[in-house]
Amino acid sequence: MKEVLIIVQIILSVILTSLILLQAKGTGLGRTFGTMAYHSKRGVENLIFRLTIVLSVTFVALSVVSQLVL
Repeated sequence: MKEVLIIVQIILSVILTSLILLQAKGTGLGRTFGTMAYHSKRGVENLIFRLTIVLSVTFVALSVVSQLVL
């Protein structure tokens, strides 16, 4: 069971890294707290953003679960 969780974590980390690299430049933390009112995410950019959030939460949850399944 633990081996399966580790393999899933590796796959998620590769996909998550790819999604982060695909995001538009200039979308760092400064933009998150300041100028979001001037530009909203649309289409593929919004999809990539939401997938990144979902996969990040999934990765963290799997990390916690894998530590509990010792």
